[in-house]
Amino acid sequence: MTDFQRGKQLVLDYYRALDGSSHETVAAVIADHVTEDYFWRGMHPFYEQRGANAVAEVFWQPFKHAFNRLQRRPDVFMAGLNDVDGFNTEWVCSMGHLMGLFDHDWLGIPSSGKMGFLRYCEFNRIEGGKIAETALFVDIIGLMQQVGLNPLPLQTGAALITPGPMTHDGLLYERQPAEEGRKTLDLVNRMADELTSSGMHSEAGELGNTWHDDMLWFGPAGIGAAYTQERYEKQHQGPFAEGLEDIVFHGHVSRIAEGNYAGWFGWANLEMKASGGFLGMPASDRPTEMRVVDIYRRDGDKLAENWIFIDLLHYLFKQDLDVLGRMKSILRT
Repeated sequence: MTDFQRGKQLVLDYYRALDGSSHETVAAVIADHVTEDYFWRGMHPFYEQRGANAVAEVFWQPFKHAFNRLQRRPDVFMAGLNDVDGFNTEWVCSMGHLMGLFDHDWLGIPSSGKMGFLRYCEFNRIEGGKIAETALFVDIIGLMQQVGLNPLPLQTGAALITPGPMTHDGLLYERQPAEEGRKTLDLVNRMADELTSSGMHSEAGELGNTWHDDMLWFGPAGIGAAYTQERYEKQHQGPFAEGLEDIVFHGHVSRIAEGNYAGWFGWANLEMKASGGFLGMPASDRPTEMRVVDIYRRDGDKLAENWIFIDLLHYLFKQDLDVLGRMKSILRT
C-alpha cells in the first residue's frame, strides 16, 4: 500500500475551507494552507502568481464574487509521487466542476442568473504539511458556451457538460494498492511514448495498443468530446494533425498515478505552428504553445477514458486572437 493520506487530507481540508469562504475572506484561507513562497499557475488571463494574496486577488476573489452558493463537485481525486522528478515530490490532483449561481459577470462573461458549471482540474504539490505549488486549469470557453457565447467555430467533437468516470470510482479517498498505480503509470507512459514518437498522431491501428475500442475522450470546449477510436481519430486527431505542424513535445511538470487513474500537466507541453484550419485559425509561421492536462482511467490492461484541459485562450492569444477582449468589444456594441 502507498500512503498519501496526509497529503490528501490536507487538500480536502483546504477545499472545505476555500469553498466555504467569501471573496472577502478567501485570501486568509489560502494563506492558512500554503507555504510562504507559494507558487500558483493559472490559465489565461491569470498566468503565474506568487503568494496567497496575489492568487486571491487574481482568481478567487473575482470568481467568488461572480458565483454564489459555490459547490465543488469532484469526479476524480488522487495522489502520487511525481514520475518527472524521480518520484521526489508528492502531488494531489482533483478534477470535476465548480458549480454555483452565476449572478455577476466574470472576466467580462455576462452572468446568467442561473447555475453555471466551471470545469476544473487542479494539481497541488505538498511540502512540509502545506501546499507549496498549484496548477489550476479551468474551461473558460465552456462557461462562455453556457451563456450562449460561441467564440470559436463549430466544435469537431460533441459539446456537452463533461461527465466523470463511467465506473464512478474516481474519488480515491482511501489508500490504494501501489501495484495498481504502477500498472497505470506504466501504461500511460507507454501510450505517451508511442504518441510522441509518431509526431503526436497515432497511426491506423496504433491506438489499439493502449486504448479500448470504445474509448471516451473528453476534450476542452472548442474541441469537444469523442467516443470510440474511430470517432476520436476523425473528430480530434485528424483535425489536430491537419491544422498543426512542427509539433515539439516539451514534457511535463507533474505526472502521477494512483489506482486505476493517472494525470499530468505541462507548462507548456507542446510547441507548434498553425498550418491552417485548427480552431478556425489561418496558417502562421509563428511558433505557439499548448499547456495541457490529461487525466486517465485504466480498465484492465488498456485505457478507457481521458479528460483533457488545454489553455486554448493562451494558445489563441499567442496568435494575436484575444478571445476575451473580442467578446467584451462585441458585447459593448
